[in-house]
Amino acid sequence: MTRLSAPIFAFGDAQTLAADDTYTRPSTLEGMLAMTGPSVSADPGCLPVRGDLAHIKLAGHYFVPHYAVPMPHTIKAGAVLRAAALPEGEAIIDLPQGGVFNVLDIAGSWAWGQLGEDGQVGYVLLDQLEAVV
Repeated sequence: MTRLSAPIFAFGDAQTLAADDTYTRPSTLEGMLAMTGPSVSADPGCLPVRGDLAHIKLAGHYFVPHYAVPMPHTIKAGAVLRAAALPEGEAIIDLPQGGVFNVLDIAGSWAWGQLGEDGQVGYVLLDQLEAVV
């Protein structure tokens, strides 16, 4: 165990605690909180998960830095789901007017999310959506 350069606590005349910190740290736990293999990869068209973000319902199944709670939005007429946040991005599907698009991330004028609870995943222009109040 690494020795500390100074006592951890010093309270007046009280006895100083040992200079190592084995009593404040648990012994090494084997297997706990360890990565046991590669992260499961997902088909980007069917699951709301990408390299940096996933739907909160996927926590524990997919390892990403952040999980998001969906923000439901109503789809306006003419909305198109795209594979990239670009006007010239590949169109995946024309979204149904009045349907629900669950927004998981907003960047600039684009929203990333999922059609309904289990539909296609992609990007939609924010002005083609209306927040559900």
